[in-house]
Amino acid sequence: MAKVVVIGLPGEAGLWVADIDAGTVTPFQPKAGSPLDSANKLRASGATIIKGVDFSVVVNAAAEAFSGHLDG
Repeated sequence: MAKVVVIGLPGEAGLWVADIDAGTVTPFQPKAGSPLDSANKLRASGATIIKGVDFSVVVNAAAEAFSGHLDG
């Protein structure tokens, strides 16, 4: 199973690649004309794209996640 996730957050133009096995998060610019570039352009216009992820939530700080806080 792949353990790499491409992440985009509302209000941020850039994307991020999270490599779960390596424990890294890196800024990412998809190759022009690629399917990821097309998806990112859709995201920029307000679309939400979810594929292959079954849980995702934004918290204000990592400490909130580690404490079990979920703002629902």
